[in-house]
Amino acid sequence: MDFTGSSGGGSDHRQIEESKPLLGEMSATEGSKMGAARCRRPLLHCNGMRYKLLQEGDIQVCVIRHPRTFLSKILTSKFLRRWEPHHVTLADNNLASATAANSYLRDQWFHSLQWKKKIYKYKKVLSNPSRWEVVLKEIRTLVDMALNSPLQDDSIHQAPLEIVSKLLSENTNLTTQDHESIIVAIAPLLENNHPPPDLCEFFCKHCRERPRSMVVIEVFTPVVQRILKHNMDFGKCPRLRLFTQEYILALNELNAGMEVVKKFIHSMHGPTGQCPHPRVLPNLVAVCLAAIYSCYEEFINSRDNSPSLKEIRNGCQQQCDRKPNLPLRLLHTSPDLVSQEATLSESRLKSVIVTSNEIHVEVERNNTANQKMTANVGNDSEPNLIDCLMVSPTCSTMSIELSAQADRILGCYVEILKMLSDYDDWRPALASLLQPIPFPKEALAHEKFTKELKYVIQRFAEDPRQEVHSCLLSVRAGKDGWFQLYSPGGVACDDDGELFASMVHILMGSCYKTKKFLLSLAENKLGPCMLLALRGNQTMVEILCLMLEYNIIDNNDTQLQIISTLESTDVGKRMYEQLCDRQRELKELQRKGGPTRLTLPSKSTDADLARLLSSGSFGNLENLSLAFTNVTSACAEHLIKLPSLKQLNLWSTQFGDAGLRLLSEHLTMLQVLNLCETPVTDAGLLALSSMKSLCSLNMNSTKLSADTYEDLKAKLPNLKEVDVRYTEAW
Repeated sequence: MDFTGSSGGGSDHRQIEESKPLLGEMSATEGSKMGAARCRRPLLHCNGMRYKLLQEGDIQVCVIRHPRTFLSKILTSKFLRRWEPHHVTLADNNLASATAANSYLRDQWFHSLQWKKKIYKYKKVLSNPSRWEVVLKEIRTLVDMALNSPLQDDSIHQAPLEIVSKLLSENTNLTTQDHESIIVAIAPLLENNHPPPDLCEFFCKHCRERPRSMVVIEVFTPVVQRILKHNMDFGKCPRLRLFTQEYILALNELNAGMEVVKKFIHSMHGPTGQCPHPRVLPNLVAVCLAAIYSCYEEFINSRDNSPSLKEIRNGCQQQCDRKPNLPLRLLHTSPDLVSQEATLSESRLKSVIVTSNEIHVEVERNNTANQKMTANVGNDSEPNLIDCLMVSPTCSTMSIELSAQADRILGCYVEILKMLSDYDDWRPALASLLQPIPFPKEALAHEKFTKELKYVIQRFAEDPRQEVHSCLLSVRAGKDGWFQLYSPGGVACDDDGELFASMVHILMGSCYKTKKFLLSLAENKLGPCMLLALRGNQTMVEILCLMLEYNIIDNNDTQLQIISTLESTDVGKRMYEQLCDRQRELKELQRKGGPTRLTLPSKSTDADLARLLSSGSFGNLENLSLAFTNVTSACAEHLIKLPSLKQLNLWSTQFGDAGLRLLSEHLTMLQVLNLCETPVTDAGLLALSSMKSLCSLNMNSTKLSADTYEDLKAKLPNLKEVDVRYTEAW
């Protein structure tokens, strides 16, 4: 034993061999022997360094042993470090240490070395199996060792799984019973761990070969549930996704079929209205998308002689057999033909030709001159998906027939998407994941797929939440969304526009009742709107009336066609007459004048305001106060019909962002606006940047941010008086 003193500047080292290291108190007998040994030495008169007697202090103890190997030294003594710190107390008859020599680190190294030694032994034993009953016993022992190990690390459970995975990959002649016995043996390790990739392959094979085995239900179910709850990225381990996919298909092979799958999906969601696991939905959607893609993989890989999307749009073939000047026949009805049907005039399609650079549509009309519609396509712009599917001879006329297995896979996973859309809490996220249309064009050209998926789109269209039904539109301009795909003329439309009408109805009922949305319909979907209005659809009749009321259509001929369409049905004729009455009243109001100032009584509602504005002449109304009333954004429809309005007071009302956006589009001459204590946010306040005449704006106690405030100041040059107290910009 080596004592090292720290008193003064010198040190003294004495080494005494012991049979065991100093961990606790030494016995009184050993202390007395040490004292006796020292007393026998003669006293020496020391003329050198002098020391003060120590009663207590810290020392370093060095253990000296002579084992045969370094490993045996560690395994027998449970110590790694040669020097150990001790807090030593020197008493009269003993020497005591109050400090354990870092026992945690010692035991940590001890158990780690024991683990490595045992794992090495099992690798060696299981690498050369002789009898499988012995191998199975060793696997069970290995699993028990991993479960009972005091070490806590991911590799403790992964190492046995990798050993078993290697064993299975090197021995492919095992029987099915051996497979199931091994799966049952390693099942306890799979409860809290993902299986490694090679083991996933083995599980997939078992699901395909024995889908009705009880192992699939009893062992694989908790494994798949853990994967769906905790997996963060299938891209890092795609075999986990494949295993999940095969497991769900195995459930579908049971007698109850989709009912078992439905119960599994419900178990993943949970019994409450809100799923507690945020990763379940995106993981399920990823599995569904990969499975559906695999159904059309044969058609996708056989695109050798089919043109690309841009070449389809431009009417080209592949390089091997391209004929630049050869026109392609368009296989859908021309928009001009729709407008002719809307006006009930006789027409017939003469020729619809697509050239390499332009789409020329020639329609011959009886008793009218021939007209030509030309749509230029930029060489560098990305082609429109729906037009590609409608123009392409390889997509629109192609007959997609899936194999029996692919057809079963498609039916299973489309049903899962339907199940997911039935949960209210999952629907917003599901709509967001499906908004960019993540399916291949072969799937969108397959009638069975789009017909089955229509249920999901209907659920989105019926949902009253804006974050859900807004996902029916495209992600950005120039891209197609489900709104275009299921509209009349789209490849997925099979109901004469009923779903399209419901989508337009829900979108117009939310914040999309703006000129921008009406302009988009007028530019891209005017023909379908007129056709459905001709058939008596009330939503489309309202759309056409709004287009006329807000002067969306500039062309006189098109306006006459819309009027003819409205007058062709009873509901259209009635709504058009009401529109004419409103227009005449508005003109009379502008001509006759009326009061310039008006204050609505407190607690008045939207209906009260509507009745008031419809009862008299308010063409000269410049100042309107709705402060402390119960009006909402719905009253904006009536406010925009006040052409002379310059000052509007909405203090302490429920007027929100939707109404503010509508005002910003129509009341561009407004000069004073009071939004104090209203629920408006940045989303609506940003729209005020188009009101260049604003000189006074009160946003006190609103949800205004500092960035929006700076943006408004930059875009409103005439703004002189601003109140932003009790906001982030204050």
